[in-house]
Amino acid sequence: MTDTETNREAETGIDAATGADAGAETANADTEPDRDATPVPIADPQLSADAVQRVESVLEDGRLADGPEVRAFEEEFAAYCGTDHAVATANGTTALHAALEAIGLEDGDAVITSPFSFVASANAIRLAGGTPVFADIDPETYTLDPADVKRVLAERDDIAGILPVHLYGLPADMPALCDIADEHDLFVLEDACQAHGAKIDGERVGTFGDAACFSFYPTKNMTTGEGGMIVTDRDDVAERAASYVNHGRNVNGTGGYDHVALGHNFRMTSIEAAIGRVQLERLSEFNRARRENAAAYDERFADLPLETPTEPTGSRHVYHQYTVRTEDRDALEAALADRDVGTGIYYETPIHHQPAYETVSTAAARLPHAERAAEEVLSLPVHQGLSTRDRETVVEAVRDHVTSQ
Repeated sequence: MTDTETNREAETGIDAATGADAGAETANADTEPDRDATPVPIADPQLSADAVQRVESVLEDGRLADGPEVRAFEEEFAAYCGTDHAVATANGTTALHAALEAIGLEDGDAVITSPFSFVASANAIRLAGGTPVFADIDPETYTLDPADVKRVLAERDDIAGILPVHLYGLPADMPALCDIADEHDLFVLEDACQAHGAKIDGERVGTFGDAACFSFYPTKNMTTGEGGMIVTDRDDVAERAASYVNHGRNVNGTGGYDHVALGHNFRMTSIEAAIGRVQLERLSEFNRARRENAAAYDERFADLPLETPTEPTGSRHVYHQYTVRTEDRDALEAALADRDVGTGIYYETPIHHQPAYETVSTAAARLPHAERAAEEVLSLPVHQGLSTRDRETVVEAVRDHVTSQ
């Protein structure tokens, strides 16, 4: 990986296309991908020949479980985010769980989080012994609404922390949320699982709270297949997290059977780390391609009665998803399916309405902005694998449906 962001932004020729030689195809190339499934998929994970070679090197080395490749990936990811530490984990959910344990969440502690997210955000709180308490979202950004967080805090005195979600690649309002946390002496854990490289006022997400967590699931802006990462500037959180993901071993010991605390096997494999290091080298390019695709959609949809994503002043959206909003969502989804355009509904059921949350104390809460968003949002293909032709197919399908109504 290059040492500077300038060089990283300028790099080309790595991880541009699945199974292709490095440099054989770049994002938004005017070539039609040869796909057997949906012609324009909602996601299209891409691994290059360089990544395959790195995996082969790990296989030849033989240290598959948690070797030097993982330590190198941690160092490089921390440098990318601008944090002092990074701890690799098996996936984004284990990252959230381990981070909460490392921060010191105690049984029964309540944590304010978003009801409009993948369920892992709230599940991690419960798995760590805490209780998720839901505050509503801002209807334009889909992220946690600071004003509603204040409402919750005025009603409860058992809140220990805030877990905001940077949804779809857009940062939550971290300045406001951190101010609230400081005022009430709360910890802040950023769920950045969909926001690799997103920024607020030039600072990358992951640098605002006590810690932050990322996922490397195949649909994310960068992938390791599965995998996750905790980043933090706190030495104590990093040490406890590294111990927790490795069966509670003493991280300063010999690496043997010296277990100083209760922990899990949440380790990342060296194979995943090898893929991740190559993906990280291209993350800025991938994000740039996503932003270019999003800008093209914004321009082509500007005259339609369709709500497109917002990017507040000072925020840099990295478009894990390009999510539009319409009361006609189900019909638009069907029309795009008829045109072989893949879509996704993220998320059709708010977490507090999930069957697994019927027994949680805030399951009956009324959170109108989250509930309405769940009925109206639809995500369109925006990934870096889109060709110009793919993008035009999406645009034409959306325009034809909306203008025909």
